[in-house]
Amino acid sequence: MNAWEPIVAGDAAACADPFDLRRAQADGEPPPTPLVFASPHSGRLYPDDMMAAAALDAVSIRRSEDAFVDDLIAGSAGLGASVIAARFARAYIDLNREAFELDPAMFADELPEFARARTARVAAGLGAIARVVSEGQEIYARKLTFAEARARIEGAHRPYHSALTRLIAEAHAAHGFAILIDWHSMPAAAAKAGGRERPCDIVLGDRFGAACAGLLTARVERELEALGYRVARNTPYAGGYTTEHYGRPARRTHALQIEINRALYLDEAKLVPTGGFDKLKGDIEALTRTLAQADWSALKSA
Repeated sequence: MNAWEPIVAGDAAACADPFDLRRAQADGEPPPTPLVFASPHSGRLYPDDMMAAAALDAVSIRRSEDAFVDDLIAGSAGLGASVIAARFARAYIDLNREAFELDPAMFADELPEFARARTARVAAGLGAIARVVSEGQEIYARKLTFAEARARIEGAHRPYHSALTRLIAEAHAAHGFAILIDWHSMPAAAAKAGGRERPCDIVLGDRFGAACAGLLTARVERELEALGYRVARNTPYAGGYTTEHYGRPARRTHALQIEINRALYLDEAKLVPTGGFDKLKGDIEALTRTLAQADWSALKSA
């Protein structure tokens, strides 16, 4: 099978681990840097239980993926960062949402009160289990059950965040602080948001300073600009559940979301990488080297 094609898997419970994990260190050793890289939206596994309920095929649903972001950051483990990437598709379970951020209208049975989310993301059809793909097409041909949602949460969402929590704790224990970078990609159309005359290449989301120390955002911005990228902050993406949940600067855990304009590396119509993929991957590795070697001692008291 072509590595760029979506993978329609069998029974979700029988699939391999719900995430890929690459540590920079040998087992039992502390991580060499405080860097933790995550890619929650690049998974390409579409289990049979999802596709049996779907009105769309896997290729159509795949428009929601942050396609190949896991491949863009894969080399970072060799440069000192711990790297975790989702394997299940974002449309199957969105790991950048609170686990029970569910839309009651999608379910045949009544949801428990704790799962009746009333967020803007749910209203847009993009809760923990998405109702629509990015073009607004309805994903499902029938209503789901809460048991189906719980199975996805227990089988994929919970293990991913348990592993991410451990990676952050390991970095914090070894270095006195942790830096989590949550990697995403955005449609080229979104890069023009805010009335920009020219689209941006990268959006840094730090929840307007609430998720990490300003010096981290500033350093990443400076390094990306030195590599030739047009960088914006917090518009149109200020950070999602991951940055909000883990970003605790007062506790010396700093979280920053990075959104990459897909036009830099992807043919959005065909969902295949372009000639820009290798350059972008190399630049991400250059950024990783710089961040791994930087003096972050100020973050211990930030």
